[in-house]
Amino acid sequence: MTAGRRVLITGGTGSFGQTMVRRLLDRDVGEVRVLSRDEAKQDAMRRQLGDDRVRYLIGDVRDPDSVLRASHEVDFIFHAAALKQVPSCEFFPLEAVRTNILGSANVVEAAERNGVGSVVVLSTDKAVYPVNAMGISKALMEKVAQAHARNNPRSRTTVSCVRYGNVMYSRGSVIPLFVEQIKAGRAPTVTNPEMTRFLMSLTDSVELVEHAFAHARPGDVFIRKAVACTIGDLAEAVCQLFDVPPKIEVIGVRHGEKQDETLASREELAQADDFGEFFRVPVDARDLNYALYVSEGEFTEPPAEDFNSANAPRLDVPQIMDLLLTLPEIRAELALRDPVLAC
Repeated sequence: MTAGRRVLITGGTGSFGQTMVRRLLDRDVGEVRVLSRDEAKQDAMRRQLGDDRVRYLIGDVRDPDSVLRASHEVDFIFHAAALKQVPSCEFFPLEAVRTNILGSANVVEAAERNGVGSVVVLSTDKAVYPVNAMGISKALMEKVAQAHARNNPRSRTTVSCVRYGNVMYSRGSVIPLFVEQIKAGRAPTVTNPEMTRFLMSLTDSVELVEHAFAHARPGDVFIRKAVACTIGDLAEAVCQLFDVPPKIEVIGVRHGEKQDETLASREELAQADDFGEFFRVPVDARDLNYALYVSEGEFTEPPAEDFNSANAPRLDVPQIMDLLLTLPEIRAELALRDPVLAC
């Protein structure tokens, strides 16, 4: 699908972006453009990859001109640039608006003006029933993508969304925090041991992006199903893997945190197509002529429940340990403690 094509990745030096770049290079992409603000991360990535098919562009999605230049003659855009830390966005909500909403609108507008074939924007479970600024801004990012589909039915550019739960060992996530705390001889800090969260790998996430590039219709939201666990069990699993006492330090709920996260609302599930490993939620393409739907509309009974981390398949501690051992980062950390594990 991407062989010989040009792909732009915003926020390309982040965990998602770097994984996506490597995946595209393995698929004989013609050119990958990495747009981000951090020149140090770009330089480190340039030296690590050593591939002249990758172009590194300094810029910010907040700046329409830099996005417009970066997307010139591009076939696909994966929009991963975002402010993702919940507490930070609680203290600086307008910054979340500028990056996650207005920056996303700049990406969609630049893609439309440059005739880009497909844009996939990266969303989060926190966008469903959002209670924090990060989730609210991501929910509105999804609305920007869907509004493009409604308002531009004959556009050459397909804009779609992918929505994930927590991606294991991504930058800023809890698992590398637990590992660093254990290596420093400290007990892992947990906000509330009974909180539940989804678990998924970067590979699973990237595969859904590729599916969206290949199969999305304008305004589609693709939702990857995932298993879940409690934060307390996750911390205990990491402790057991690193052979330390399974003690945790409970520090209390942080700004904007939810007890459970939701990947798909019951309202979305009423309209969704179930493809086994993921849902596709089509855009509601009705226009503002509501009189038509008063007389000719139809009623769909939504499911009784959302798809959330409280009712998703729940992993126990041994199952979480098995899942963590599939992560190369965990295996590398364990190998440093016991060289036999490196074999």
